[in-house]
Amino acid sequence: MTINDHIITILTISLLLVAIFSVTGCVDNETTKDGEADNQGTTATQTTASDEEAILKIFHAGSLSVPMAELEEKFETLHPNVDVQREPAGSRACIQKITELEKQSDILASADYTLIPTMMMPEYTNWYLAFAKNQIVIAYTDDSKYSSEVNSDNWYEILRRPDVTFGFSNPNDDPCGYRSVMVTQLSEAHYADESIFDDLMGDNTAITMTFENGTYTAVMPASEYIEPNTKKMMMRSMEVELSSALEIGEIDYFYIYRSVAVQHGFKFVELPPQIDLSSVDYADEYNTVRVRTADGKIVVGTPIVYGITIPDNAMQPELGIEFIKLLLSADGQNVFINNGQPPIVPAVTNDLENVPAELRALL
Repeated sequence: MTINDHIITILTISLLLVAIFSVTGCVDNETTKDGEADNQGTTATQTTASDEEAILKIFHAGSLSVPMAELEEKFETLHPNVDVQREPAGSRACIQKITELEKQSDILASADYTLIPTMMMPEYTNWYLAFAKNQIVIAYTDDSKYSSEVNSDNWYEILRRPDVTFGFSNPNDDPCGYRSVMVTQLSEAHYADESIFDDLMGDNTAITMTFENGTYTAVMPASEYIEPNTKKMMMRSMEVELSSALEIGEIDYFYIYRSVAVQHGFKFVELPPQIDLSSVDYADEYNTVRVRTADGKIVVGTPIVYGITIPDNAMQPELGIEFIKLLLSADGQNVFINNGQPPIVPAVTNDLENVPAELRALL
């Protein structure tokens, strides 16, 4: 055998060995892809959907930001391969992302449960759960003007004073906004003062109030035409956006949910239950006030109840169910209790048959 023949033989054997190991390597890689095989060649287990990386998208009311952040952390601990991505906004704006902008979300949580049937059913969902309560308060700090004087009997008189500034969120975007309007109108009957709404809101915005057949209806212009008097008041899309304004002294007071005031450590005036939208005992009184938003929809005064659903266009409905399970669990309920937002136990639904089977046992 010549040297050339010897070299050719070695190269041929080498190429054969490479081919053999390459094939073996492909088989091993394929096995590892689906699961780990042991050194004895044990059959690998297949990856389940729960083991794969996934994104859980949640659109929720701004007033749910703190408890949802805590639930996100707990959920990601239980499901380390899931990235929970939250988008807080005004509840109406959250829903409009789905119904008008055609964005996909795995969970929708609203500060007003009635927005789900009126804005989403039947095209985008056919069920919801009512899971938590709240109430409107007037938040302030020690640096707010007349903070040492304000109480549940004179808060509206304090807000009237020329040197006092206050805020509330945009009723076209956010339930806290139209609830602030409702509370102000309800105050007139409770305090026997027929000028409270005009003095605080009517004279400082383009919002008008009508009265017919025992019902007050606040009429909202388009957002760009609300024209708030910026020397007296501040309006933002979300109620939580006003928190920073209060903290740095840009405003003295603002209408807000009790839970948000508690979470931010604000002082607050706890309003009478006849006007704070907290109690089913006064539902008939609340119903005497309505708000017609710029899109023509009528919102009726009702006790403040939060609602949650999984939209039909959800990309991860199974993970959405798992998140709601956590929210409804004792651990989840404690998150809301600790944040000043009483849970409804058990949660209630509009239609038990349409609720995912995995959640029914929790209701």
